Amino acid sequence: MCTLEKRGSLFILTLISDDHEHRLGPSLIDFLLSALSQVNSQAINGGFALITVAHGKFFCNSFDVPWGQSDARSCLHQMVDSFKSVMSALLSLPVPTIAAISGHAAAGELVLALGHDYVLMRRDRGFLYMSEVDLAMTLPEYITALMRSKIEGSAARRDVLLKGMKVKGEEAVRMGIVDFATHDSEESVVEVAVRLGDRLTERKWNVEVYAEIRKSLYPEICGVLGLVSKTIVAPSKL
Repeated sequence: MCTLEKRGSLFILTLISDDHEHRLGPSLIDFLLSALSQVNSQAINGGFALITVAHGKFFCNSFDVPWGQSDARSCLHQMVDSFKSVMSALLSLPVPTIAAISGHAAAGELVLALGHDYVLMRRDRGFLYMSEVDLAMTLPEYITALMRSKIEGSAARRDVLLKGMKVKGEEAVRMGIVDFATHDSEESVVEVAVRLGDRLTERKWNVEVYAEIRKSLYPEICGVLGLVSKTIVAPSKL
């Protein structure tokens, strides 16, 4: 479902599946929680960053719901609710986080990507897509709070959430959804993410301070998730 590898100062979290769609289901959610817990415990001394990647056509392709079953929508609602714990763990992680989107990112997978501090995307293929308006499903409060926190501009949020717009790389940059989209292959977007991660880890920020500043930067989504920020004054390294 996913692997976690430590390469020097970088943790590389890779989504894996036989069909390369990496759908979010109970097993993947459990794997993600376990991986984020490992990063949290091992990054205590600072100087680390997390990069999330995936191989194939999809960065991640929606929730894994058996639509042929009569209780499919009930299953989806339960899964979306359980995914809150992943977002809580990600947003409280005490290290810089980077999502390297090498393919499509739909619904919950776009939510997963936006939970990172930095989002990189391929220019030549792939799109971002919130499918709920097309599926006739409302959004839980924590997802709309994340969208308001991470996507600047009411017009951009309208097009993503109310129009179900499929947004490609360069357009996603213009809309303020992703940071960079100048990469033309899966390998290149990961390489850029690694370079960014290396630059960030050189700063060796205090891990507690980093996590608390992130919480204070996004008070709405963190409040919805129950992540309470606190004041920390750590000894300066300057």
